[in-house]
Amino acid sequence: MDAGTEPDPAGTGPAYGTAAEGRAAHSGLTGTLKAYADLLRIHFFFAWPLLFCAGLALGATAYGVFSWTLLLHGALIGFFGFEAGLVLNDFIDRDLDKRDIEHKRLTKYWRMFGRRPLTAGSVTPQAAFRLFALLFAITLFLIACLPLPHSWFVLLIMLYSYGVEALYQYVKRDQRFPVAQLLGRTDFALFPVAGYLCAGYPDMTALAFFVFFYPFAMAHLGVNDLADIANDRARDLKTIPVLFGLTGTAFWISGFTLLHILGAVLFFPYIGTIARMGLIAGLLLLCAANLIVFKGRGTDAAADAAMKALPLFHVSMVIYAGTILLSALA
Repeated sequence: MDAGTEPDPAGTGPAYGTAAEGRAAHSGLTGTLKAYADLLRIHFFFAWPLLFCAGLALGATAYGVFSWTLLLHGALIGFFGFEAGLVLNDFIDRDLDKRDIEHKRLTKYWRMFGRRPLTAGSVTPQAAFRLFALLFAITLFLIACLPLPHSWFVLLIMLYSYGVEALYQYVKRDQRFPVAQLLGRTDFALFPVAGYLCAGYPDMTALAFFVFFYPFAMAHLGVNDLADIANDRARDLKTIPVLFGLTGTAFWISGFTLLHILGAVLFFPYIGTIARMGLIAGLLLLCAANLIVFKGRGTDAAADAAMKALPLFHVSMVIYAGTILLSALA
């Protein structure tokens, strides 16, 4: 970051001012805790273990091995494993994120205190990498405590997911076709499947879960990128809106939502009544989100429309995960 950057209280300049100002804003114990809370996106802490445990409960009940201890074990794997991925994401993109010119939408949504700690200088790259290594090691230990062959199933997905996450961050910097997105977000789609494999085996249910969730991950990615279009242009990243334009991104989101609906139909036979009701409720919310995006397509309000739609995607995901979990336990 340019040491001469002027402060920008409105949050529209590079990283909210200088690195020194970022360190000052997060000085002291309270400031440090705020910085790490932003790095970990801590206000979403419940979502990741919930999604992971939805898969775990489905697998455990299908194979008759459910226990509350196993569920807690899975929740810890889901929490530490996903948080490690979030830290890795910020670590890899730390230099590109310094080019951000808009901070009032996505940054404040994903980070409780509205800052990117690495670009603000409140967390050093070395500290962030040490935190990633710690979270990775904890996750690895928890996975190793699973019985064989389940520990191997989950370990392979974990290693693949971190690898493809890193690949996603680099490939999207220079591409003409969205290879980074189509391949990179398989990690998110495999996350609940990894939960399933903590107790289950690679079977048709696991495949159906992936087929159901992958289009959701792709549609969600489109909305997330659309909300951050100004920063992605400044970073010169080849995200979906940069590659296909605002209207093209709206069609990307709608197309994958349709595939997601088809995936839900295929997933229906493998889940209980409560989960089916949850899927229907979530799909209705996604239809509303698509309508919001489509109304704002191709206009200056497209990013604002995406920000209104994004919470609906996340509420849908929580409904999916919560009802799959409840249905499996019922």
